[in-house]
Amino acid sequence: MEPTIAQLKSLYRVCVQTSNLLKAINMTRLDERTRCIYIIVEETIEIEIDIDGGLTYDGITF
Repeated sequence: MEPTIAQLKSLYRVCVQTSNLLKAINMTRLDERTRCIYIIVEETIEIEIDIDGGLTYDGITF
């Protein structure tokens, strides 16, 4: 299974913003059941990218 173009654009944006803050991305995973991308930054930051490229961080959807 492959991520959508919208997911890839959001993933790129998150990776650039994370690297600008000098934070480490510890895990990136595409869940085949939900088709969402999950990113763990450092130990505490969890980001979810839905199939439409929308971001969810700390319960807030962007």
